[in-house]
Amino acid sequence: MNIIKRRTADIEYEQMLLSRYFVAQHRKDHGLDRSAYLLLSQIDARGPMTIAELSAALRLDVSTLQRQVTAVVRDGLLERSLDPAGSAARKLIMTSHGRALLETDRQGYIRDLDAITADWSMEDVNTFAELLRRYNGAIEHFRDAKNSN
Repeated sequence: MNIIKRRTADIEYEQMLLSRYFVAQHRKDHGLDRSAYLLLSQIDARGPMTIAELSAALRLDVSTLQRQVTAVVRDGLLERSLDPAGSAARKLIMTSHGRALLETDRQGYIRDLDAITADWSMEDVNTFAELLRRYNGAIEHFRDAKNSN
């Protein structure tokens, strides 16, 4: 009898490789470093955010995030703005320079992914995208449940 094995060890290994490739790609192929790319991507997706909101979204402690934000603000990619809702907390908004660099890098990553998956069927690409979305959602749910205990 052939027993099908749950391949979570394979997922762990492939995830490690994917992470390594992602970090390496951010080092040499594009203009933004990994932390700047992640910060700008979050603000692009969610709109202006406070340090506390970014900390929660990225699951980084405030001191680490503050150092990263300071560098990105210094580089002219983000700027601090008054909260339109009247809160005392400053919101971080993307500058036009930050938006242009993010878009350039993002298009480069998409071109790379198109080349990497060029011989995949559209169904395979769509399935992979959906599985990654589900996987990331499951990670968020797991971390939330783990942190609430």
